[in-house]
Amino acid sequence: MEKTLVLVKPDGVQRGLIGEIIKRLENRGLRLIGGKFLQVSRELAEEHYGIHKNKPFYESLLAYITSAPVMAMVWDGPNAVAAVRQTMGATRPTEAAPGSIRHDFALEIGKNLTHASDSVENGEKEVALWFSEDELIYWDQTIAPWVQE
Repeated sequence: MEKTLVLVKPDGVQRGLIGEIIKRLENRGLRLIGGKFLQVSRELAEEHYGIHKNKPFYESLLAYITSAPVMAMVWDGPNAVAAVRQTMGATRPTEAAPGSIRHDFALEIGKNLTHASDSVENGEKEVALWFSEDELIYWDQTIAPWVQE
């Protein structure tokens, strides 16, 4: 099973979209194995967005992710990374597929509602950054045989 980190960013929290995002991922057949509502510290933001450190938007990205609470979640399932990213839609909302979260609820890249791991490897790293192993609950999802091959 693949694991992926999903963040409902401050704009998604402020707009009351946590439930909608969870609903869409559950409807997709993915399994929620961890979740917490938190105010992101500058230190966590710097570590999470370290890849962007020398880019001109880095400071505004840190200010944004620390500006209000986020809902951090871990989802798993077969092809979880690709399934979550498809459900979220392209990073630029105007390029996102109809029916995706970003297409349906966002207009601009700077307020695109969510973060989702972009690879299996990054999913593992990001999950480990945001969650300890004892915060993850692996449970039997009774619908799994009806969703997964």
